[in-house]
Amino acid sequence: MSENKQEELTFEEAIIQLEGIVDNLEEGDVPLEQAIDFFQKGMKLSKLCHDKLQKVEQQMDYILREGGELEPFEIQEEE
Repeated sequence: MSENKQEELTFEEAIIQLEGIVDNLEEGDVPLEQAIDFFQKGMKLSKLCHDKLQKVEQQMDYILREGGELEPFEIQEEE
């Protein structure tokens, strides 16, 4: 899978591929070279998912004010 192709994956698609890799590795009947290849692809997919989650978290840290400006989102606790 090329890196550009991987960047185009949605979070859900990356998770599905990652789950498939985990399933293959858990079977235990994978030649060593293929297991290493699976592992490397899995690490790239894991990083892609992590990066996408971080981006969403950053977006969720802000909410729009009535005037349309971004403002940090803070939860006010009841006293």
